[in-house]
Amino acid sequence: KINYESNCAACHGPNGKGDGPLSAELRTKPSDLTVIGKRNGGVFPADVLYRIIDGRKTIRAHGTYEMPIWGFVFRRSDPEDVARNRILAIIAHLKSIQVE
Repeated sequence: KINYESNCAACHGPNGKGDGPLSAELRTKPSDLTVIGKRNGGVFPADVLYRIIDGRKTIRAHGTYEMPIWGFVFRRSDPEDVARNRILAIIAHLKSIQVE
């Protein structure tokens, strides 16, 4: 939750609804992260999310780089294993806020 709050909540909101304080400033509205599994047929795609956060999978919203590619950011200040654990912690938090 701490990694999410410090890196994602400004845009995606404290509850992951896409309504963070910076969301109005972006050209692309941040995704509602509470319905990732629901939008994916009830399956939470942790591997896909890892690639998105890590920066290896490009999606339309990231094409403008409005959202930082956190894998690149984390690897600038942390060893690879720490950066990986930070990404995994964000994914675990996202899984915990999914709605049915």
